[in-house]
Amino acid sequence: MTDLAFRSAGQLAAAVAAKEVSSVELLDHYLARVEQLDPKVNAIVARDEEGARAAALEADRTVSRGEPLGRLHGVPVTIKDSLEVAGMRTTGGSARWGEHVSTSDAESVARLKNEGAIVFGKSNMPPDARDWQTYNEVYGTTNNPWDPTRGPGGSSGGSAAALAAGLTGLELGGDSAGSIRVPAHFCGVYGLRTSFGIVPRYGSVSGHAPGTLADFDMAVLGPLGRHADDLDLGLDILAGADHDRAPAWRLELPAARSTTLRGFRVAAWLEDPFCPVDSELAAIMQATLEAVRAEGAVVVEGEGPVGLEETMALYEPLLMAQSGLVESDESYAGLVDLAAAEGAAGGFASNLTVSFREWHALDERRQHSRRRWSEFFRDADVLLCPVTPTAAFPHDQQPDPTWSVRTLQVNGANRPYRDMLTWMAPSAVNHLPAAVAPVGTTRDGLPVGIQVIAPYLNDRTAVQFVRCLAEVIGGFRRPPGF
Repeated sequence: MTDLAFRSAGQLAAAVAAKEVSSVELLDHYLARVEQLDPKVNAIVARDEEGARAAALEADRTVSRGEPLGRLHGVPVTIKDSLEVAGMRTTGGSARWGEHVSTSDAESVARLKNEGAIVFGKSNMPPDARDWQTYNEVYGTTNNPWDPTRGPGGSSGGSAAALAAGLTGLELGGDSAGSIRVPAHFCGVYGLRTSFGIVPRYGSVSGHAPGTLADFDMAVLGPLGRHADDLDLGLDILAGADHDRAPAWRLELPAARSTTLRGFRVAAWLEDPFCPVDSELAAIMQATLEAVRAEGAVVVEGEGPVGLEETMALYEPLLMAQSGLVESDESYAGLVDLAAAEGAAGGFASNLTVSFREWHALDERRQHSRRRWSEFFRDADVLLCPVTPTAAFPHDQQPDPTWSVRTLQVNGANRPYRDMLTWMAPSAVNHLPAAVAPVGTTRDGLPVGIQVIAPYLNDRTAVQFVRCLAEVIGGFRRPPGF
């Protein structure tokens, strides 16, 4: 039964449909694992056992009646605490909304439920989704299942930790600054930052009040799972026009550009002096690249079409403007100067403001960047690059609103905490899909992931590449003790 908990979401649904296991039995198994193992991790921080059991009983009745089944029929899942689930607390990791109980489902959650998923819990996150560590004053600290002295990443840290520990069948998270990709990398699971705009975000509580309707620039929702197939299934279910556009809009994502590694044209950007990557991670990614070459893929190594420094000078002010962290009367010109200056390397320029006119100028620059990436992907199908400069790092809960105090250890030297953002930027600012796949472990036994960026709306290309990669180098590994 333990191995059943680590199957893909599709395999779990097939097991329920074939009556290999009932949905109630599967739910009980995950709940028992949560009781036994989650005290080590603190990933699942709110539960609705009564509601989940009622839904699981009905799912089993549906199977018994021989009625049509959804693609997640009877599969117990958990949801990041930034997303509303009817009848459950949705705090966004913040004490401001700590007592908020949702009266309806986020649109993305409803799509999972419509395919038969049984939502039994919420996973932990940092306050307002604004950290690459997962701790808050509502629910406390989440640990990495591979090493409890380290964090699982953020902001979807509880999501990735729950999957790695075998506590849930599938997870739904969000990403505007690596919040899906960093936890997937740190915990050794799969994650997909979807193309901007293809998964409805209504019902998200990340730094704004419940019920907010306005969308947020660069912010997306996407699936996390233990297998590449989970990303494909999650994408199929989640992607589509939102409620207001559904009467007229249809989304037909293109098929993957190749079905085998041999057929992919691969670009690789594994190192950059602007944001050095720990040599151990670089070696693991280079070995991954050699495995791809050995399968016959065309691989070209070099920088992406827009450099990291140029990308960050564009990304930081856009991110700060959309996140609500920019609050004074300074000019955008000062913001760009400060963000690009060496003296600002330790943290965001969070005390500056961007007017609408200035934001529009930034967006115009972004559109030119997007055009350059589009042209780049005429000759390449995917770009492989690091997720972050390091593997999972030790808990560091120093108060640091501007990320100017905390540091990272990279090749034995202190680097600014803000470097966690740099390799996240190309995909986010250009609205590109990016999948993360586990590709190895460090000498200390910590997972290492690689980021696979694909052209806009070519999410299936990124997912298919990581699926093919798993066939060659292996995929998810279970943490010791779980």
